[in-house]
Amino acid sequence: MTRLAVIVAVGLLAACSGEGENGSLQGYVDGTYVYVSAETSGRVIERPASAGAMVAADDVLFRLDTADEAEAVAGAQARLAEGRAQLANLLSGKRPEELQVIIAELDEARASQSLAEEEYLRQLQLFEKGVVSQAAVDNARASRDASLAKVEATERQLAVARLPARTEEIEAAELNVEALEATLAQTRIALERRTLRAPSEGFIEETFYEPGERVSAGQPVVSLLPAANKKIRFFLPEPLLATVQVGARISVDCDNCQPGLVALIDFIATDAEYTPPVIYTRDNREKLVFRAEAKPLDEAISLKVGQPVDVRLIGDGDAS
Repeated sequence: MTRLAVIVAVGLLAACSGEGENGSLQGYVDGTYVYVSAETSGRVIERPASAGAMVAADDVLFRLDTADEAEAVAGAQARLAEGRAQLANLLSGKRPEELQVIIAELDEARASQSLAEEEYLRQLQLFEKGVVSQAAVDNARASRDASLAKVEATERQLAVARLPARTEEIEAAELNVEALEATLAQTRIALERRTLRAPSEGFIEETFYEPGERVSAGQPVVSLLPAANKKIRFFLPEPLLATVQVGARISVDCDNCQPGLVALIDFIATDAEYTPPVIYTRDNREKLVFRAEAKPLDEAISLKVGQPVDVRLIGDGDAS
């Protein structure tokens, strides 16, 4: 039988045989441990936490290797930069170099149109003097109209080149950037989760892996006992059950403990328990006990898990 089981048995025996000396009940200090583990497997590269040490909230407990996660972050950053560049290109229209080519074509078209206009006027004057035929005038007019159409077409081409891409293309590029941003955020979270930190202030009870060892996903590396997770566990005899309420204070005493330790009852079981068979007797085998738990207050938080204590109800179980 383990030490803790012996303590429980002693507590049950005292409870089932009524109140102890000076009206006290036997109990012990218990605790709910937090087993800190990683969501993914990996090799432990650092473990600052050591058994028996106190840690503050957010202190680093251990780290796993991050090579794969760091590479994933770098890749996601590169893809996001590419996506943002593509979106910027769609929003800004043609590149400056491409615009310069179209502008040059427009200048050439305007010069040709100017020459064609002058040639048409010249042919018209010659026709009026009877030097050229009507066909020459018609040909000059056609050349002038063609050059004018070329100017107008090039001007429209330049205007279009200065416009951003179509709305559908821009929306698709924007959605792509959002997806890449989400992917980058996920990779950063995965990288951050390779470092495990203390969820609260507490006591390191035990460590299970050393640096260099590989740990599976969900396998605890450190067990942590936050001060808030300590509790005083004791058993109420059935005759006392009606006099005790959740919220009542109890006094706690132990060997060489400072006086005046108190705890607040925050749980009373609704189901009764019998005395364990190992301590059955004809006189007490029918007696029932009810498990109760109390939260240590103030200095009582320093009590150690597994430590036996004497519990006494304050004010006959009334809350204070």
